[in-house]
Amino acid sequence: MQEILLPAGIQINGSLPWDISIHNESFYPRVLRQGSVGLGESYMDGWWDCRELDQFFFKLFTAGLDRRTALSWRALSLFLKSIVLNPQTKSRSTKVSREHYDLGNELFHVMLDRRMVYTCGRWKQATNLDEAQEAKLDFVCQKLDLKPGMKVLDIGCGWGSFAKFAAEMYGVNVVGITLSPQQLEFARSFCAGLPVELHLADYRDLHDSFDCVVSLGMFEHVGYKNYRTFFDVARRLLHDTGKLFLATIGSNRSVRTTDPWIERYIFPNSHLPSISQIGAAIREYFVVEEWQNWAPDYDRTLMAWFHNFEANWEEIKGHYTERFHRMWRFYLLASAGSFRAHHLPVWQILLSPVGQASKVTSSVPLVEN
Repeated sequence: MQEILLPAGIQINGSLPWDISIHNESFYPRVLRQGSVGLGESYMDGWWDCRELDQFFFKLFTAGLDRRTALSWRALSLFLKSIVLNPQTKSRSTKVSREHYDLGNELFHVMLDRRMVYTCGRWKQATNLDEAQEAKLDFVCQKLDLKPGMKVLDIGCGWGSFAKFAAEMYGVNVVGITLSPQQLEFARSFCAGLPVELHLADYRDLHDSFDCVVSLGMFEHVGYKNYRTFFDVARRLLHDTGKLFLATIGSNRSVRTTDPWIERYIFPNSHLPSISQIGAAIREYFVVEEWQNWAPDYDRTLMAWFHNFEANWEEIKGHYTERFHRMWRFYLLASAGSFRAHHLPVWQILLSPVGQASKVTSSVPLVEN
């Protein structure tokens, strides 16, 4: 195990903040046999610790050690399932809502910003999480060129953050959909008195017409077998002169499954798209106007969420176990490390319908860090 970790500069029972301290010798065969599931579960069980878990993962991903782990049965079974089945059908798509987004509004309330945004913030001029998330929402609204009276669809509206902001600040009418009953309950109260309609619905069941469509942090749950369907639906719902804004975590290479530990404990039935997978799915429906990568911003966002979570753990721990505490910490810090290492990108993509003349007048790079 020490030989495996050596290229990353990580020592077992070392003194540096990113070194790992082993409390149970069974850690070694468990990780070597089970890969990421063994690493994550052994941390959840208290078999090892690390003072700066985000830096541990930053070094691990930078050294490419994630690609050197043995193929576990869990990873193989996920791969086979992704070929044989469609894990993101209408009947299966609600699983992630039950197991993640319905964990409790109190958890997300203490972790997120005051607007309850559960996607990457924009830190270019922000000094705190509230400012970063408002800057992100305003960035989206400006890219869509929202005007008072427009009708906007929010696919995966979460706790109503974009809907509330766009209605308040830009005077638009928003229709939002989610598959999470707890999100819907909060969002309806959060957006009360505004021209916002929120529904418990699947994007494949929508039949209406909109000036703009936005989807922030939902595309990771669509699945590669459904990408073409997603863009077909979005194009059908969008006016010819409209725009689609899509924010999603991506993958640097085309894959069919997600990380086995993330699949089991955080986002079941999830999938991170590659550029080529998105490109193949949009070519009949949309053209790319802008495509930016905000990986460093997501690193800062996740660290802010982590500090909020830790600072408020005493307030909510009566609803959760210590194993959950360690699981959530592992999720947030491993994710931060992956974006810091550019192991994962997070894309902000502006699309317009095929055949529409571009309204973008400035020269924008394909990818902006």
